[in-house]
Amino acid sequence: MENKVEQDVKNFVENKDEEILIVKNLKKYFPIKTNIFGKALITVKAVDDVSFTLKRGKTLGVVGESGCGKTTMGRTILRLYDITSGEVIFKGQDINRLTKKELRIVRPKMQIIFQDPYSSLSPRMTVGEIIGEAVREHKIVPDEEYKSYVLKIMKDCGLQPHYFDRYPHEFSGGQRQRICIARAIALQPDLIVCDEPVSALDVSIQAQIINLLKDLQDEKKLTYIFISHDLSVVEHISDDVAVMYLGSMVETGPKEKIYANPMHPYTEALMSAVPVPDPTVKMKRIVLSGDIPSPANPPAGCKFHTRCRKALTQCAEIPPVWKEYEPGHFVACHLYSQE
Repeated sequence: MENKVEQDVKNFVENKDEEILIVKNLKKYFPIKTNIFGKALITVKAVDDVSFTLKRGKTLGVVGESGCGKTTMGRTILRLYDITSGEVIFKGQDINRLTKKELRIVRPKMQIIFQDPYSSLSPRMTVGEIIGEAVREHKIVPDEEYKSYVLKIMKDCGLQPHYFDRYPHEFSGGQRQRICIARAIALQPDLIVCDEPVSALDVSIQAQIINLLKDLQDEKKLTYIFISHDLSVVEHISDDVAVMYLGSMVETGPKEKIYANPMHPYTEALMSAVPVPDPTVKMKRIVLSGDIPSPANPPAGCKFHTRCRKALTQCAEIPPVWKEYEPGHFVACHLYSQE
């Protein structure tokens, strides 16, 4: 008779729901001041009440200024950080309720590609060991097929077979990021969090890495959460876009609707900064006043009201409601609740 863990694994592997990831009211707070009993007196609200749904085989682009909580959200979804409150349901499993033994079973199916390809690779391990370490640990393939499997993954990621015994310091940034991608897909994941995977690379190399990610997605039916500052890159790779400000999502929807009709004033400001490759076009740049407030002491009401050129009286007092204004297009803004 199967025990509970074995049955859960079977259900998890066989889960083919269209909605691969459901995030409900996710919060991640970091204590920065505690009392003598260890209770938090002051916290940084790095991720504050985030909700979204991600369909299988799709890409969610997450954009926002530095410090808005994009990376923390990605790592909390993978439970690299403990969840303060909320739910992360991946392939039918509530990640926050899994034991260490159960989480170990889920781990290969959710991976991350880190921002810096220089610091995320061990200098003491060869390329073959870096890509194959977790493959061997999780017994993805039999031992006799180990090397041929790793070489196949390397080929899929544009890495030559003779790189197998070489070390990371011998490679350029673009090649190192390919190694990071190979390490992630070697575990045959369903979901990959791409944490600004091209921001540390030259522009010419960025296009190669983005195209590689798209090809791998089509071939292996991967689902991405793509975190980036670059709105042009996000437009190219994403199906849906989520805009974050000070730990909260202010707007989310299909890529076409967000770029053609940004509704939230913060999204409008971000979109106005996207360069247009035409010297005859005059940019109508929206410059935001002031600095981002501290996430340890966010403003009351709408968090963006201190920098918003369209702020209403109630924005300083009442938090806006998250509402769907057209199919799939959600916005949290008092401007539209008035209408």
